[in-house]
Amino acid sequence: MARGATRQMSRRAMRLIIGLIILGLGTGIAQLVSIQLIHGKEYKEQAASRYLGDSTLPALRGVIYDSNMHVLAQSASAWLVYIDPKGMVVDDEDNTKEENEIKTNETRELVSNGLAEILDMNPADIYALATKSKSQYQKIKGELDLATRDRILGFIDENSLYNCVAVHADVTRYYPYNSLASTLIGFTGDQDIGVEGLEAKYDDVLTGVPGRIVSAKTASSSGVPIEYTSVNEAQQGTSLVLTIDRTIQSKLETELSKAYESAQAKAAYGIVMDVKTGAILAMSNMPNYDLNNPFVLYSSSLNDRISLITDENERKTAVSAAVKEQRKNSVITASYEPGSVFKLVTLAAGIEEGVVSEKTSFSCVGGIQVPGHYIRCHKRDGHGMQSLQMGLMNSCNPFFISVGQSIGKDKFYDYFEAFGFTSKTGIDLFGESQPKADAAYHSRKNFGISQLSSYSFGQTFEVTPIQMITAVAAIANGGKLMTPYVVAKQLDEDGNVIAETKPVVKRQVISESTSKRVLAMMEAVVSGGTGKNAYVAGYHVAGKTGTSQKLHNGEGKYVASFACVAPADDPRVAILIAIDEPVGQINGGQIAAPVAASLIEEIMGYLGVDPEYNESEQNLIDVPAPSLVGRTITDAKTIAGNQSLNVRVIGNGQNVVKQIPAYGQTMPQQGVVILYTDDREEETVVVPDFTGMSLTAARQSANNLGINIKLSGNAFSGTDILAYNQDIPPNTQVKYGDVVTVSFKSYSGVSDSLYG
Repeated sequence: MARGATRQMSRRAMRLIIGLIILGLGTGIAQLVSIQLIHGKEYKEQAASRYLGDSTLPALRGVIYDSNMHVLAQSASAWLVYIDPKGMVVDDEDNTKEENEIKTNETRELVSNGLAEILDMNPADIYALATKSKSQYQKIKGELDLATRDRILGFIDENSLYNCVAVHADVTRYYPYNSLASTLIGFTGDQDIGVEGLEAKYDDVLTGVPGRIVSAKTASSSGVPIEYTSVNEAQQGTSLVLTIDRTIQSKLETELSKAYESAQAKAAYGIVMDVKTGAILAMSNMPNYDLNNPFVLYSSSLNDRISLITDENERKTAVSAAVKEQRKNSVITASYEPGSVFKLVTLAAGIEEGVVSEKTSFSCVGGIQVPGHYIRCHKRDGHGMQSLQMGLMNSCNPFFISVGQSIGKDKFYDYFEAFGFTSKTGIDLFGESQPKADAAYHSRKNFGISQLSSYSFGQTFEVTPIQMITAVAAIANGGKLMTPYVVAKQLDEDGNVIAETKPVVKRQVISESTSKRVLAMMEAVVSGGTGKNAYVAGYHVAGKTGTSQKLHNGEGKYVASFACVAPADDPRVAILIAIDEPVGQINGGQIAAPVAASLIEEIMGYLGVDPEYNESEQNLIDVPAPSLVGRTITDAKTIAGNQSLNVRVIGNGQNVVKQIPAYGQTMPQQGVVILYTDDREEETVVVPDFTGMSLTAARQSANNLGINIKLSGNAFSGTDILAYNQDIPPNTQVKYGDVVTVSFKSYSGVSDSLYG
């Protein structure tokens, strides 16, 4: 019995043990099932997060080049620093809660003060981010250079801050020429996203594909050697090659800035277009801004004006509004009344329809009656009897009202549409304005005789500068309305062309014959009409002035403009200059035409267009300095005199040991050669203020002082031609014999406004 009971108990114990084993196996199997099937993915991710480091390699944005492959915008590798606020929290079980809080705050202060010193930041700003204890990522600063990165890494190592401070790869966008073409190019903001201009328009194209680095590490992230690394390289974005020419763009901005500042204008616009293709060679707005500092007010004159605001809040509001305004590409977004420049469209339509010709005449008595009101000519006593060409040269409003009436309102409206004034030009830029019927212009159903009359000379409707120059180019290129564009090519990472823009002809607006006839009359405007301040010796310039009163809230406010093409006999470029709300002189012929003249003089030479001087222009051509070194003073004077050059002798010797300008260097006719008779250092003289001087007086003053003047602008003829600008400011010290470029313009016969 006892033995049987013992056996029974043994069997029970065995069953219990086997049951426990089975239960244990079942639990283990259940856990395995849970791990593998139910929570497998979750645990895998947790394991990967412990043992694998996964970081993104930012991609470089595509490069933006000018037409000659000069870099206008480029990205470079950089670094960003971030903190892990959660990693700063100390939660040691051996410490009290207060002790943990003290140590946590000590870490926050250490990180904040250390990074602030390296990054030139406010420690309080960093500390505020460090207190966001539920966050594991707070960006402190990006676009850091290599030296700064190394300082931060040293700071991390020195203080064992591996759990709460880190440096990651980043990219930085920079613009080598700062403000050059700023309103055209635009800039990038957070996360390297395009904000304005081409950077915004082509953001998807310019943006590259980020790469990825996956590397093995220990569970504790203690920084032991990496076991392996898998790298997927980032792919650079597509690059853009623009039609913009850096040299022409720079010249446009220089001249436009001078006009903007001197006219104390609200704004100024300028465009240079390839007449035959519609490619934009240069485009600028003033005020512009520094692409590397897009949130800083760039215009010194605007800063000066705003600084006069006494109320601090008003001043801050004004600065904010001005910074926002300076980034707009007003060439494609702003609208204005074109004024008398639009007479070119009326003229082209009239000739194309055969309602006027070179033989057409009209007697201007100072005004013309139209339904509802009497429209005056800017010449109150009238121009008298004029031919069609004279009407354009004089910019006679009554004459062009009569031309518009001869065309008729329906046909006139057809040409208004055909030249593109009721639609966008389609330029490949961000934010081009869409003209709205019965806002920017009258719809066809609301276009009557009164509107026809005012439209004929460019009033009571608005256009954008890009619309206007596109129409002018069509008049000049044989009648083809082109689609303007600024991106010529797209390149892949290896520089291969993956897309190329071809010139697009929208439609034939006028015939080639009409184009040539209008160009001939436009050339007469420059040679002897209101556009004579765009005259450039050696080049045939065809143009038209414009002065318009602003349509909306524009009492006493005007836009002065000038449109032209050159050379007139075979147009290559079209130029539009517009000065918005100038102070003082308000006529396009006074302040916009001289800007165009300076541009044409520079651009034609740059493009290799040789000047062709007529007989009366020969005295404006620079000549090479004669060889006078080694000769006696007497012989040197004789040689110089035979070439109508003056001399100034410095020293008491008998022979010339040095001359300025040197032999072969170009110098103005009737200029002065400085002859040194010893080896003394070159002497200096103070430049005078030539402003307001006639050509004769300026030359005489320069000769008396021993300096030379190079003539620029309308220095051709007439007693009213006076100096208005010089490239070296008055009271500047220069060497004897140096050259000062002095610009001249006419002050009479250039008005096309009732008020100018």
